[in-house]
Amino acid sequence: MRFASLGSGSEGNALLIESGDAASPTRILIDCGFGLREATRRFQRLGVSVDQIDAIFVTHEHGDHIGGAARLAIAAGATLHMTAGTAAVGLVQRPAALRLVLLDAHQPLEIAGVRIEPVAVPHDAREPVQFVIDDGQTRLGVLTDLGHGTPHVVRAMSRLDAMVLECNHDAAMLEASDYPRMLKRRISGPYGHLENAAAAAILGAIDQTRLRTVVAAHLSRSNNRADLARRALAGAWSGAAEDDVRVADQDEGIAWMAV
Repeated sequence: MRFASLGSGSEGNALLIESGDAASPTRILIDCGFGLREATRRFQRLGVSVDQIDAIFVTHEHGDHIGGAARLAIAAGATLHMTAGTAAVGLVQRPAALRLVLLDAHQPLEIAGVRIEPVAVPHDAREPVQFVIDDGQTRLGVLTDLGHGTPHVVRAMSRLDAMVLECNHDAAMLEASDYPRMLKRRISGPYGHLENAAAAAILGAIDQTRLRTVVAAHLSRSNNRADLARRALAGAWSGAAEDDVRVADQDEGIAWMAV
């Protein structure tokens, strides 16, 4: 298995996962907050065309995650997977050509030998989930857009080989920012986004026995820095140095990484 980020942040998110035979791999996309033209450009950067995507999974209905998902699914001829809650508010007008599959937030499913495990999370959305991707040999956990860790999240994210983990903001930077007070409360609240220390606490709580790769994601342009996120996660990742933590940014995402 390998994965790459097309971009990660409040302006758009998409994570591409590839597994199976190199000649004919299964390609799964988690979220697409980019328009079709921009997503196509970013796929080309990874050596992939739109029609090579097999399935798209959406975590929740916020525009930076769902904005381009339906158009991309239709263009790719791919199935689009999301919870009923996400569909109810994120797909008010459903195109006839869309192949929509509703997810049970607590029921895994399989696509071409790849197991996709939804993980319910606390976030200010209708029925948000994150995912663990398991190809039978390696496990990748994707955990962005949640306000706090829960015992369920820690259990689901344990014994991963790789993890993409939200480090949205630094608490001091957010407090000192010129954001309106209401927005600060939303971001830092229990259904908002993870700050660096909260992300590190989740990382420190999971079983890291197999963990080899950690990527910080969904960093705020205004209220975080890559060095702060790396430092926080490295401190919670047993035996790791700051340089071991990679960062997926908004403009470039992150290039292919093997799990």
